[in-house]
Amino acid sequence: MQTVSFSVKPNIPERLKPLEEIANNLWLSWNFDAVQLFMRLDYEVWLASRQNPARTLGRVSQAKLEEIARDTSFLAAMDAVYAKYQKYLQSERWYKGDGRDVIAYLSMEYGLDVSLPIYSGGLGVLSGDHLKTVSDLGLPLAGAGLLYRQGYFQQYLNPDGFQQEFYPENDWYTMPVRLCRSEQGEPLKITVDVGADDVTAQLWEVRVGKTPLYLLDSNIEENPTKHREITATLYGGDADMRIRQEILLGVGGIRALKALDLNPAVTHMNEGHSAFLGLERIRSLMQGKGMSFSEAQQAVWPTNVFTTHTPVPAGNERFPVELMSKYFKGFAEQLGLSWKDFLALGRENPDNDQESFCMTVLALKLAAHANGVSKLHGQTSRRMWQNLWPGLPVEEVPIKSITNGVHPRTWISHNMIDLLDRYLGPHFQDDPANFEVWEHMDRISDEELFRTHERRRERLVAFVRHRLPQQLQRRGFPEDVLSPYSLTISFARRFATYKRANLLLQDPDRLIKLLTDSERPIQLIFAGKAHPHDLEGKELIRELIHFAQDPKIRSQVVFLEDYDMTIARYLNSGSDVWLNTPRRPLEASGTSGIKAAMNGVLNLSILDGWWDEAYKPECGWAIGSGEEYADPDLQDEIESKAVYNLLEREIIPLFYTRGRDGLPREWIKRMKAAMSSVGKEMNSHRMLIEYSQEFYLPALQKAREFAADDFVSARELSGYLQRLKDSWEHVKVESLSVPQGVIFKVGDRIEASARINLGGLSPQEVRVELYFGSVSSSGEIEDAGRLEMSPRSDGRSVVEYRGQIECAVTGRQGYTVRLLPKHPALVHPYIPGFLRWA
Repeated sequence: MQTVSFSVKPNIPERLKPLEEIANNLWLSWNFDAVQLFMRLDYEVWLASRQNPARTLGRVSQAKLEEIARDTSFLAAMDAVYAKYQKYLQSERWYKGDGRDVIAYLSMEYGLDVSLPIYSGGLGVLSGDHLKTVSDLGLPLAGAGLLYRQGYFQQYLNPDGFQQEFYPENDWYTMPVRLCRSEQGEPLKITVDVGADDVTAQLWEVRVGKTPLYLLDSNIEENPTKHREITATLYGGDADMRIRQEILLGVGGIRALKALDLNPAVTHMNEGHSAFLGLERIRSLMQGKGMSFSEAQQAVWPTNVFTTHTPVPAGNERFPVELMSKYFKGFAEQLGLSWKDFLALGRENPDNDQESFCMTVLALKLAAHANGVSKLHGQTSRRMWQNLWPGLPVEEVPIKSITNGVHPRTWISHNMIDLLDRYLGPHFQDDPANFEVWEHMDRISDEELFRTHERRRERLVAFVRHRLPQQLQRRGFPEDVLSPYSLTISFARRFATYKRANLLLQDPDRLIKLLTDSERPIQLIFAGKAHPHDLEGKELIRELIHFAQDPKIRSQVVFLEDYDMTIARYLNSGSDVWLNTPRRPLEASGTSGIKAAMNGVLNLSILDGWWDEAYKPECGWAIGSGEEYADPDLQDEIESKAVYNLLEREIIPLFYTRGRDGLPREWIKRMKAAMSSVGKEMNSHRMLIEYSQEFYLPALQKAREFAADDFVSARELSGYLQRLKDSWEHVKVESLSVPQGVIFKVGDRIEASARINLGGLSPQEVRVELYFGSVSSSGEIEDAGRLEMSPRSDGRSVVEYRGQIECAVTGRQGYTVRLLPKHPALVHPYIPGFLRWA
């Protein structure tokens, strides 16, 4: 059947044209007064469009639009919002540099708004908050990703409580995305070689305030069906589908930005999915600048940033060698690498021919800048990957920590935002990098804060009651669920087994007793999706549903299906307690508890992820003291009892201890402390400023330095590393001095010297470090200090180096010497394979 397709756009009256611009910029998603405009157009249409402003504009009748265009009240509101929008776009921001080079941020998913369903959970929401914050700060960053025709699945439960999935089609022509076009008006497209095939993708743009996000779409006629499916679903399909998606993301993402006349001088890989971008950048320099693989690798290494989000080895993407051969044999030839050397880029042990190809390893080897997403996760990541830097102490493994944050105006309810705007002053809105404003929570009266929170709890209960009827009919639940006055505890996140959604069910009788206490009632709300292939996660949901069917508690325990950003906003703002029970240290960061805390919701959580560093007794409750267990059953027993004890002895009594005015003053005190502390320390603007200062700005500077004079710095660095490789086996510590005497006093100075065989290298090419500190019972140096030693003689091959250390602490102390690369172009000296100890 032949079908002729065409697009129909809404016929917006001229006076309402600002609505079209606002609807197609996701600035709207963190400005509720803009959202209200579309709700006012036609509330029923707004709901039917799944809160999609672009679709709402297209579905409102022409007569209604003409009527609104004459409504002076609406026009005044629209003009005020549009003026605010224009002011935002034109205002001066934190970043003062130019934008001639961009930071390319690549992520598998983006959780920007419910109207653009191309996200699954926390990783995507973090990516969305990242782009929004970039816009606030004015950073020269552009995002790139994939435009999934079906996005992530929508969830429903069968009568037995078992998760089912369905995949509705997205209609991009009624969503806040715009097809990119060439100067001739044709759709802008790029081509990526995926194995033996060329895959074409057209480009779409999403505006996120000032920040552009470009999405690749392979569902076009030029491609055969198997490649049109590359952008069908998020995290769908088998390993073959995943590798094709990641080739399109990494290689295609870089090509897309170049096709848009942007220069991706710095790249940020948000998780290992996009790590193939490093290979594409190297290939591009080799072909465009006539560079060798080594030269091109050194040119991109200081400008690549990698963020890992996975705290367990099994969670890192790995592809079998056979699959890599299918798609990358030709790529390796273009890079001038043997197949073994190419595979070594993704292997922990390059000599193990049976090892699969790991995307995290590839990213770590190609990026000078790497980080985990909380302090604890940084420690975990350094332990996980220390084998990539043989001999290097785990604390020096070059993986830093930048703790995740959330975008406050996206996640704080509009009721609470109105309150904060009134009391925290104009800096709260106009200068989000001014974190001190969060210290003024005491300006808000207890009554105003708690009444605002009570309104959010009432809205949460109303939302649940409105949403439940259809899903409850399938499972035979009552519709009169929850109370707007009861202590509300929520658990909402991905249903993976390590997150232990069923920890509260360890002692069901004890829990039922709490749920049925008529004097101090509590109620539980659960929400979250299990991965379609995670049968254990699905069983957790089923277990909760069966527990909730007990007639005694059917009105106090609710599971909300199809967890998305809308549900998250209601839960984050209307709950009283946010429950989080992962197995430490398997929660890399987590951000839902941050969103809750900024709304005055108190956390009850294992000390894992962000909570491990943010917890303060006045801000919430810790489950345990940061213990890690070898026996998971014992852990569940101990920590479930800890939860029950905290609920019975502290949390419930504190919430229901009221004065004559009906206010729980001590509870409100904790709300204010949590909002102040978490708002100041865990917001995404702090996060982005850290990324900028630690990674982005130094990488931009390096990009410009290396690109100068036809990449002469990269070529020189490559030559140095080759000399290092040729000489390193001969570089060693010939002798190390022993201090006179074995007992010293605090304040004494020890002169240390060492004779170093430089193996033909110059003293300017080897860093000689004095490594000193306390000596453990096993003879290891702990809490080490490091001091670069100075050459004192000019022997042809053996040079004497000296350094002086001060005895600063008592106890058993010691020192040794180690040798590292030294070159002014190196971001850091920790190059795998180049470390020698005395």
